[in-house]
Amino acid sequence: MDDLNNQQHLTVAGGTEVANLNDDPGSPLNVVPHNLSLHFAFNEDEDALVEGRVSPDPEPISSAITPSILNQNGLDDDEDGVQDCTFTQLLSTGVHADEEFYVHHTPNGTRMWCPNVPIVLKPVVGSVYETWKDVFSMYKDYAVYSGFSIRKGQTKRWKGVVTHQYIRCTKYSKPQIKRKTDTLEHSSLTIRQSNFTVTDCKASILVKFCEGSSTCTVVGFNEHHNHPFVERFNRDLSRTSRKLPFASKQFIHNMSLNRIGPIVSHRVLVSLMGGHHNVRGTPTDFKNWSQSVRLYIGDRDAQLVIDRLKERSESLPDFFYEFVVEKGQLRSIFWADEISKINYEVFGDVLAFDATYHTNKYNMIFVPFTGVDNHKQCVTFGAGLLFNETTESYKWLLESFLKAHKKQPKLVLTDQDPSMKAAISEVFTDSRHRLCMWHIMKKLPTKIAGDFLQNSELRALMHRLVWSIHMKPSTFETRWQLLMEEYGLQDHDWLKDMYSIRDQWVPAYFRDIPMCCLMKTTSRCESSNSSFKVNSSSANTLVQFMLCYETRIDNQRYRQRVAEFKTSSSVFMDSTDLAIEKHAFELYTHAISTEVRKEIYKGKLFCYIVNTEDCEEGCVYYVNQLDKRNNATNTFTVILELSNQSVSCSCNNFIRIGYLCRHIFCVYRVNNIERIPAQYVVKRWSRDVLPKSLFSIESRYGVDTRPQAAARSQILELVTECVDALRSDVGGLSSFAEQIKELKCKLLNGGPVDDGANNDNYAAVEELLGVSLDGDVTLDNPDGIRNKGRGKRRRLSRASQDGTSNPAVKPPKTPRLCRTCMKYATGHDSRNCKKKKKKNKSGNEDEDEDSSSASQQST
Repeated sequence: MDDLNNQQHLTVAGGTEVANLNDDPGSPLNVVPHNLSLHFAFNEDEDALVEGRVSPDPEPISSAITPSILNQNGLDDDEDGVQDCTFTQLLSTGVHADEEFYVHHTPNGTRMWCPNVPIVLKPVVGSVYETWKDVFSMYKDYAVYSGFSIRKGQTKRWKGVVTHQYIRCTKYSKPQIKRKTDTLEHSSLTIRQSNFTVTDCKASILVKFCEGSSTCTVVGFNEHHNHPFVERFNRDLSRTSRKLPFASKQFIHNMSLNRIGPIVSHRVLVSLMGGHHNVRGTPTDFKNWSQSVRLYIGDRDAQLVIDRLKERSESLPDFFYEFVVEKGQLRSIFWADEISKINYEVFGDVLAFDATYHTNKYNMIFVPFTGVDNHKQCVTFGAGLLFNETTESYKWLLESFLKAHKKQPKLVLTDQDPSMKAAISEVFTDSRHRLCMWHIMKKLPTKIAGDFLQNSELRALMHRLVWSIHMKPSTFETRWQLLMEEYGLQDHDWLKDMYSIRDQWVPAYFRDIPMCCLMKTTSRCESSNSSFKVNSSSANTLVQFMLCYETRIDNQRYRQRVAEFKTSSSVFMDSTDLAIEKHAFELYTHAISTEVRKEIYKGKLFCYIVNTEDCEEGCVYYVNQLDKRNNATNTFTVILELSNQSVSCSCNNFIRIGYLCRHIFCVYRVNNIERIPAQYVVKRWSRDVLPKSLFSIESRYGVDTRPQAAARSQILELVTECVDALRSDVGGLSSFAEQIKELKCKLLNGGPVDDGANNDNYAAVEELLGVSLDGDVTLDNPDGIRNKGRGKRRRLSRASQDGTSNPAVKPPKTPRLCRTCMKYATGHDSRNCKKKKKKNKSGNEDEDEDSSSASQQST
């Protein structure tokens, strides 16, 4: 050990000269106190002023708390006149040295820094501790108070058993020299810049493990450093303070599920915590952790996704998934949970789906299936990830959809993708395929050139003709031909093509299909697809994308739950004095009852019967409707049979949208019908169409139902409630803080324990992602996907601009040195090295590297 370990100093009253008690009195050791001020501790046993440092022959103790002889700090003495206090208690009582450190000059002129800390915190040579955690916690408290960071050092073994262990300052060891890469023999790689430098600092303690027990003994202590300490106002930037706790890692992960990056996450957390000094870690640390999660996943990504889906199918019997593997690589996935199946059973009459891009790092095509629920909100029936957009891929996806849901939709809405169209015709044989009107009509300006493009009257007539929902097919065909002849467009190729497939997109040809007006365009589908991009980004792995998808689904179901609550808590307000209005309020959800009550109101105010006739089917009513916008009157025909209350209207509103029109309500009012007949109450619009269990906490994605997670949430909620109640009471907040500190001291046994399991990044990643990083990898990640939404590379690299390189070829990444396996690599570093993981499993991390040199130094 260094000779400085055995030096003791006697300080005179002036505090300016210190004599070396162990060396020759003629060779004094100069001391330059920081700001010319020294702090003294009174030793009651020797009745003398001595420097606050280790006594030469300490009495061994058997706990992790070092006895203190300080009595001037306001702490209560025990019966023996010796007080015991913990690091947490020391900080809470405001005990600290008057000056932070001393600067010593050795005889050869080297400057050495010695921390000025209370003796209660200093390691005592000969002290006995019950466990390794206790001694590590003790030295960590000492280091935190002093202003430096520590790490595990060399290990000495005898016949495979650990006998000695160093705990060193993090600035121990010398800077690494430049090394040549493992792949290029004659090329060199400069050292990567780092915020943490090493100075070959020798400050440390040496711990001896007692054979046959878990106790440890401090057998060596060097308190002198060859570098300055971190100032108190910068302690939050030290290496120890920058180590992210699990709460911060969880916060970064949860923010990423809403497409909020680590930099913004850090700013948000700083605002929530009340300043940078209250947040552990810098923006760079947040970025490193976010990157580490993806590095830990690495080549396990595809395997982890399938394992996650398999685990869900085993725990949830109604969960369905299917996937395709080609040449060892994952190609396609489809999944649907039990709530999606229930939603499809009720709302699956109309279905829309479209491809979405840039949701994961592999460019797999994301295809969600979207419908409309009883609140007129988007609902997802399932989703898939595809390798490409061929007919075979979409055919497999639709077949998997049918396996999950067992029935075909009545109407399927897509864009003009030929692969989708071919797959739908082969798989959904009982469904009617409809093309998106908006995608077709938005091409009109680009297809009609010349003077016709500037003709606003032509465009208005075209839109009025195409978008009409009351027109019959024969009327549409007649007016189309007249319009083409009027403007001389009979031979226009694109218009002829669109007219030839008019039965696939014009509303007039769908007027007899139930719910045909529920979705006429893919706007709802595109809105739903866009909402998934709010959560997921193109940098996410498949595991992260799956979590983002579940977060989005949970938000979707939350809005559905809010709409259900609004429906159940709404109070009826009469507006027409008609009993049928109240009946509609009791039948339908809030969104639909609002629409139906609007029809009842307009049927009373703007509709009136002008003529009636008797026929074999019943009574025919001719109802005029006033159009306030055009000051015009339109006549509709309503046929009513009073015996069974069957009714129909020429506007066809009930077939198109699923509830009765204003013209029928006008006839009902005349015939004193006060309740909507049961045959005209469509189940999909009713209040209680979904079971209440769908909205339970157990069925939600965003809720962690594990006992430990529920307990953590409950504790945070209780503390928040107490702080809110005392937010203006300074005394109450101080008292509450003291109680929390006392409870913390009891729980942590006097100070924070450096538990390796709690700081294990692998364990943190597994808990956050809900997957296990262990296990065999039988699936490779997808590679080589080039979808239609991949875009173009518009900006050329500098090399390609000079004409020296192919812009499509990325430059090779510079290898980085992994400090665990000591090899240069581009696919990993010391945070996710497989060798480090094996060490963690065996409990021998950070030991193999310096075992031989440690044996020499320990000897």
